[in-house]
Amino acid sequence: MNNIRSTLATVWRIASPYFRSEDKWAGRGLLAAVISIELALVAIDVLLNQWSSRFFNALQEYDFDVFVREIGVFCLLATCFIALAVYQLYLNQWLQIRWRRWLTRHYLGEWLHRANHYRMQLQGDTADNPDQRISEDVKLFIERTLDIGLNLLNSVVTLLSFVVILWGLSAAAPLHLFGKDFDIPGYMVWGALIYAIFGTALTQWIGSPLVQLGFQQQRYEADFRFNLVRARENSEQIALLKGESAERQALWQRFNSVVENWYGIMSRTKRLTAFTASYSQAAVIFPYVLVAPAYFAKKIQLGGMTQTASAFGSVQKALSVFVTIYRTLADWRAVVARLDGFETSIARAAAFAGGAGSIGVTSSSGGKAIDLRALEVRLPDGKPLVAADGLSLRSGERTLLTGPSGSGKSTLFRAIAGIWPFGDGSVAIPENASVMMLPQRPYFPIGTLQGAIAYPGETERFSADQIRDALTLVGLPQLGSRLAEEAHWNRMLSLGEQQRLGLARALLHRPDYLFLDEATASLDEPSEAALYKLLATRLPQTTVVSIGHRSTLEAFHQRNIGMVRDGDHFALRDGKPA
Repeated sequence: MNNIRSTLATVWRIASPYFRSEDKWAGRGLLAAVISIELALVAIDVLLNQWSSRFFNALQEYDFDVFVREIGVFCLLATCFIALAVYQLYLNQWLQIRWRRWLTRHYLGEWLHRANHYRMQLQGDTADNPDQRISEDVKLFIERTLDIGLNLLNSVVTLLSFVVILWGLSAAAPLHLFGKDFDIPGYMVWGALIYAIFGTALTQWIGSPLVQLGFQQQRYEADFRFNLVRARENSEQIALLKGESAERQALWQRFNSVVENWYGIMSRTKRLTAFTASYSQAAVIFPYVLVAPAYFAKKIQLGGMTQTASAFGSVQKALSVFVTIYRTLADWRAVVARLDGFETSIARAAAFAGGAGSIGVTSSSGGKAIDLRALEVRLPDGKPLVAADGLSLRSGERTLLTGPSGSGKSTLFRAIAGIWPFGDGSVAIPENASVMMLPQRPYFPIGTLQGAIAYPGETERFSADQIRDALTLVGLPQLGSRLAEEAHWNRMLSLGEQQRLGLARALLHRPDYLFLDEATASLDEPSEAALYKLLATRLPQTTVVSIGHRSTLEAFHQRNIGMVRDGDHFALRDGKPA
C-alpha cells in the first residue's frame, strides 16, 4: 500500500501541473470529453446486455418479429458504439500530443536552466540518458497514464452498473445443485469476486518482478543507443586509432546486458501470460457452469442465461482489471520511477547551485571588474583544487593565466562562469556585463552555418554580410558562400577551423569579458598571433582572459597570473605585467 500511495503521489506531481498550466482549459476539456465518452460506452454495454436477453429469448421462442426488431436495435447501438470509440481515440490522441508538448517544454526548460544539465553530470546522479527521459518516457507516461486511468474508470463504472443487474439475475436464477435450489443472495456476484481475488493475487505474485525488469530494460536500451551515437560522433578518432575491435567489444557487452535482461522479461512474461490466458479462458465458461443447472432445471430461459453470463463476465472483468493491465502497469511504474528520478536530479542540481557549500556567482552594481572573493574551488569529492582571494580581473585588461596541466585552470573558468558548484566563496561580475567562454573545442549546433556562428543568439541577429565579414577576418572567407548550408559543423570542420569560427562568434557578439581556454591551441603560432591582434583591434574594450601554454602569448597580454602549488592545492599568483 505504501508503494501504491507513493506511486500515485508521484503521478499526481508529474501530471497535475499541465492541468493548471496556460493550456489547462483545452486539456481539461479534452479530458472531460474522453471521460464522458468512456461513460457512454459503459452505458451502451449495459444496453447490449439487456438486448442479449431479448434477442436470445426471441430465438428460443421462434419469434421472428422480435428477432428483426432486435437486429435493428443492435445496429443502432453498434453504430453509436463505433462512432463514440472513434472519437474517443481521436480526442485521446489530441490530448496526448498537447500534454506531451507542454511537459516536454517544461522538462527541457528545467533541464537546460542555468547549467542544470551540466551539474547533473558532475553530481553523478542516477538520471542517466536524459534524452530518453524527455523523449520516450514522457510519451510513455502520458499514454500509459490515460490508458490505465480510463481502464480503471471503466472498471469502476462497469462494476457499479452490472453488479446490480447480476444481483437481480442471481435471485431469478438461484444456485441449483443436486436437484435443489440454494438461496444465496447475489451468489453470482460473490462468485465473480472470489474468482477476481484469486486471479489478482496470483498475478501479483507471478508478475511483480516485471517492474524492476522493465526499469532495467529501458536503462540498458538507452545506454546501448547512447554509446552507438557516441561511436558515430567519434568515428574519425576510432578509425585513426583502429579502435573498431575495441568499440565492437564494448558495444557488444552493452547489448548483452539488453539481451540478458530481456531473457528475464521473457521468462517472467511466459509465466504471467500462461496464467492470465488460462484465467481469461476459464472466465468465458465459468459463469455458464454456475448458471447452467438453473437453465436445465428450466428456472430461466436461454436469454436469461446469456444475459447472466454476460453480466458475470462484465463484473468479473471489472474486478480483474489488475490482471488484464498488469504488464502495462509494470511498464508504467518503471516510467514513473524514471521521470521521478529525473525531476529529483534536476531539483538537486538547482538546489546545489545556490546552496551551502557551493560557489556563488553574484552581480555587483557599479563594479568594473570580476572579483574573486575567498574563492576555493574543489573537486566533486571535496578535495581542494584552486584557492583565490581578492583577485580582480580588471575591465579592459588582457590577462594570461598559466600553470601546469591539471592545476585547475579550466575548472577556475567554469567556476567564474557559474557552472562549477563545488567549493566556497563567490565570484562577483559587474551588473549587466556579458561574458563569453570559448573552450578549446567550441560547440556548434547542427543546422545552418549562419545559425551555428550566431549561437547562442538567434540566427537572424546578425546579417549574412556581418557574418561573412567576420569569417574573412578570422581567415575563413571560403565559408562565406555556405551560410545557408545545414551540416554537423563539429564533424565537417577541422579543430583549427572550429577555433577560428569560435573567434568569429566572439567578434559578432562583442562580449564585455572573453575567456579563451586554449581557444587557439590548434593553430600555428603566426595564425594565433594574427587572431590575438585581431581581437585587440576589433574588441578594444573587451576584457580578455586566456589560458595558454605558449610563451608567445605573453606579448598579447598585459598581465600574467600563474598557478603555483600551495600545499594540497594551487593558488593564483599575480606576476609582473607580461
